[in-house]
Parts: sequence; structure tokens; C-alpha cells
Amino acid sequence: MAEWKETDSSSLAALTRDTSTLADAAESMQSLVETIWRLRQPDGCPWDREQTHESIAKNMIEEAYEAVDCIEQNDEVHLREELGDVLMQVVLHAQIAADAGAFTMTDVARDINRKLIRRHPHVFGDDTGAAKDAREVLEIWDSVKLSEKSDKDSAAVAQGQMPQGLLDGVPRALPALMEAQKVSRKAAAVGFEWETVEDVWAKVAEERAEFEAEDPRSEARAMEFGDMLFALVNVARKEGIDAESALRASTAKFRARWESMEGAAYRKGTPIEGLTADELNELWDQSKRG
Repeated sequence: MAEWKETDSSSLAALTRDTSTLADAAESMQSLVETIWRLRQPDGCPWDREQTHESIAKNMIEEAYEAVDCIEQNDEVHLREELGDVLMQVVLHAQIAADAGAFTMTDVARDINRKLIRRHPHVFGDDTGAAKDAREVLEIWDSVKLSEKSDKDSAAVAQGQMPQGLLDGVPRALPALMEAQKVSRKAAAVGFEWETVEDVWAKVAEERAEFEAEDPRSEARAMEFGDMLFALVNVARKEGIDAESALRASTAKFRARWESMEGAAYRKGTPIEGLTADELNELWDQSKRG
């Protein structure tokens, strides 16, 4: 079986100063690849043999969300397990592709390694030290991706094909806020952008006015609400805030406060559903005070 990873041991050792850890990681990864390969053999596991990219696609999303939940809960014990589940999905998809003669885990690892090096010229290339902070790194990242797209577009045109659209690389299956921020970031990278965050806030106000002008509960009003949310996502992007993470954090905060309210209601011997609006607001204020 081919090695799972393309390595340059001398450069990696110089960067990490821990070759034993790298060797252990390579050995463990190789063992995982071989285990998944074994499960897919004719005398392996019937379930694993039957799986296709389509049949387990949702598993990738579920495992990723479970890992994110551990991160948000600061649960490192279970995070280790959930990251393993995510990695298993990657290796299984690679093995399914290998069985079909499409690509292998070696290809997956080599491609992402090359992409990482290519998209970090401030670390590995001629622009070493060019990025002073995370924002400048994102600017370099967007510039490199645009250059990559330009090369692909030129190749497509040379073959008489229409180039891929700028936004085609953003999956439509992403959570709505995440998709909106990625779409707006790509558009901004080619110059379709507000000059200041104040300009975006003005756009939010404009969208709110259009929302309020539509009939209640109408489809047009719902669409204008979406436009208002999209504008707010751009405020987040301009401020360097991840909109998806920010909303998840706010929702988690609300849940924690609601649980506190339920606890207070339970101690009073009253179901929270039986409290008045004033009583609920009082418990809410108490939960905010901690």
C-alpha cells in the first residue's frame, strides 16, 4: 500500500523539532488507512463495503458538528474522540474513491499539503514575513485563491469551456450565516465592497426600511428580512467577526440563562410555563446577574 503522506523529514524536523512525534503520527495514520482498507475488502465488514460517498455524506456533517460542540464546551476529552470520528470519515471517503480508481488518501494528503504551502507564501515562499497579523494573512489567502482561480479559468477557456463562477466554490449546503459570509468575502476580494463599516450599517438601515415597508407575513417581507440579515453579516465580516460563531455563542448564552430560569422556577415549585411575562422577565434579569 502506498504511503499516506508525502513528507520532507528534514524540513519538517527543522520546523517542529520533534521527529519522534511526527513518526508516531505517521505510523498511526498509516494504521488507520490500513484498517479502513481492510474493512472494505471482500471478506471485511458488509456495512463498510456497501457505503458510497452519497450514503455517508451526512455523516461527515454530523461528526463535524459533534466536534464543534466539544470545542464550544471546552471538552478536550471528547474532542479527541470526535476528531477521530471526523478523520475516519475522511479516510473512508478516500478509500471509497480509491476502490473506484478515482484518487487515494495519498492524493488527498499531498494535495492539501501543496495547497497549504502555496497559500502561505508569507511562511514558505518569497514573501516570508509579509503578514503581520491574521487580517493580512486572510488578504494574502484571498489573493492566492484568486490567482489560482485565474489559472483555472485560463485553462478552461483554452479548452473552450466557460470558467467556474466566483461563487461556485462556496457550498450551498453550508449553514446560512456561514454561506453568506463566505459569499460576501469572495465578492469583496474582487472589489465589490463597502469602503467603511459605517457604510454597511447604512445598508442595514436601508434594508430595515424596505423590510418595514412590506406587508406583514408576506413573502416580500421575508425576503427583505433575509436582505437585512445578509447586510448584518457584512458588518460582522468588516469587523473581523465570524457571524456563524457569534450567533452560536449568543444562542448558547441564551440557553444557559434559560436553564438558570428553569432552575429558579423549579426551586419555587412553579413550572416555568405557568409564570407570567413579568415573572419571566424578573427571572431573566436574575439569570443575567449570575
